[in-house]
Amino acid sequence: MDKDRVEGSAKNVKGSVKESAGKAIGDSKLEAEGKMDKAKGKVQNVIGGIKDTLRGKRA
Repeated sequence: MDKDRVEGSAKNVKGSVKESAGKAIGDSKLEAEGKMDKAKGKVQNVIGGIKDTLRGKRA
């Protein structure tokens, strides 16, 4: 598994926690940061998946 997939998943989880906390306490800035972290994590996870696929085809 590519390190981008691991880091992307971690960012996604972190973003979910931030977003939930922001909603719970009514902090729209924290909620927005969480949504951005989730989006970044998803993109990084996709990039890692592509790298894994390319490595598999070369092997």
